[in-house]
Amino acid sequence: MGLKSKLSAQIEVKAKHDVFHDAFRHKPHHVSTMCPVHVQGCDCLEGDFGTVGSKICWKYTQDGKEKISKQIIEAIDEEKKMITFKEFEGDIVNEYENWKVSLHVDAEGEKDLVSWTMEYERPNENVPELTNLLQFFIDMTKAIDDHHVNPK
Repeated sequence: MGLKSKLSAQIEVKAKHDVFHDAFRHKPHHVSTMCPVHVQGCDCLEGDFGTVGSKICWKYTQDGKEKISKQIIEAIDEEKKMITFKEFEGDIVNEYENWKVSLHVDAEGEKDLVSWTMEYERPNENVPELTNLLQFFIDMTKAIDDHHVNPK
C-alpha cells in the first residue's frame, strides 16, 4: 500500500462557472483551443464525451514535456457541477497509483470558483508530491478563464 495524498486548489474565475463544467463535461476536445500551451488534444476512446464510464485521452505539455493521460470518467454530479476522472494509463500512473482528479465548479456569493482535487498514492517517500501537476491545473484554469474573459 502506497502513501496516500490529497492536493487541492481553488481558483476564483471571472468567466461564469458553468463555462468550466460544460467544457470538461461536454467539450473536452475544445479545451486545447482555450489553452493550447497546456493541452494539445482530447480524444474519446470509448463511449461519449460527458458520460460516466467513457474513456478519454488527454495530450498535454507539463514542465516542457509532452505527456498523455488516459482517463475514465468515474463520476458526474450535474447538480454540484462536479466531474471525477481516474487515470488508467499514462504518464501519471507510471509512477503514482490510484490517481484521480475531481473538478468542481461553484458560485460562492458573488465569486465563481473552480476547484481541483487530486487523490493518489506514492509508492514511497522518495517519490515527490504532485505539486507541479496541481500548479498545471491552476495555470490551465487561468488560461481557460482568460480565453473566455478576453477573447482574441
